[in-house]
Amino acid sequence: MTAPHGHHHGEHPHGEHGHDHSTGLKGFVLGVLRPHSHDSADSIDTALESSAEGIRALKISLVVLLVTAIAQSVVVWFTGSIALLADTVHNFSDALTAVPLWIAFRLGRRAASRRYTYGYDRAEDLAGVFIVAMIALSAVLAGYESIHRLLDPQPITDVGVVIAAGLVGAAGNELVALYRIRVGRRIGSAALVADGLHARTDGLTSLAVVVGALGVLAGFPLADPLVGLAITVAILLVLKSAARDVYRRLMDAVEPEVLDTAEATVRSTPGVLDVERLRVRWTGHRIRAEVAVTVDPALGVVAGHDIAVDVHHRLLHDVPKLVDATVHVSPARTAEDPHHALAHHDRARRVDSAAPGR
Repeated sequence: MTAPHGHHHGEHPHGEHGHDHSTGLKGFVLGVLRPHSHDSADSIDTALESSAEGIRALKISLVVLLVTAIAQSVVVWFTGSIALLADTVHNFSDALTAVPLWIAFRLGRRAASRRYTYGYDRAEDLAGVFIVAMIALSAVLAGYESIHRLLDPQPITDVGVVIAAGLVGAAGNELVALYRIRVGRRIGSAALVADGLHARTDGLTSLAVVVGALGVLAGFPLADPLVGLAITVAILLVLKSAARDVYRRLMDAVEPEVLDTAEATVRSTPGVLDVERLRVRWTGHRIRAEVAVTVDPALGVVAGHDIAVDVHHRLLHDVPKLVDATVHVSPARTAEDPHHALAHHDRARRVDSAAPGR
């Protein structure tokens, strides 16, 4: 017996989960390079509202990045700096990486079809893979340029202009990073958080230009490539964090506290004797659950169905970002296993999983 009934709900209060955070300078640096996620403790939005908020964040941040790039273009126009031109083109291209994620959010709002029966939420996770690839490319380019400038130093002209343009690029990208990461955490989107981290890598690159130029002014021309190498390491740390989060989403990983909350909710439902199986996974910025429970075998179909609906309803209220749950109800085992007809399938699956090379 299953109860896949829909239930639309607004915001509900949820318990907070404890986390240990570093403080002081170490906490600040780790927070910049590896922002901590509070997906499971954030306030619930409906799926449609979450997608709309993600699209709005992309629109606003895209405008900010384009304005930043245009401001740098004006500086290039008046100075003719080739270095600044390259950085401006880089910022324009990076601003456009928001487009695939924008498309993914739009696709995620489409209704399920007979071919895509679970809908299009996974498009968001695929966009996250693209964003991670762009962060990796940024690390490669930053490292290559830094090593090239170490081996073949190039003089920096118009140092004051370079510093001004770098500050504009760093400020614009960091504002976008903070906004995307904040919204991404709130709606539970690993891809949007990764896109915020991507903007942060661009800001770090622009900041490297500023620090390198200051080093040149101080009479240390090698400061530029050395800072570039340090920024490359920072980008690799950002890449590790973003890649880990996107990989976990693709592999249906879920935060342990989410599973704990779901299990506690199911077990506390009146009429539920035990939890046979509980599976929870993210699809995009939404959570879906499958649960099998046992009830008193003397209950009728209607009473068992009512328990399933109650489990479903409670899960929707207690598990943040949950949009659907399928609840299977079985009678508590007596002399005969109620699932004996499926026993040979389970044995075959276990044997196949344990076979060498699998």
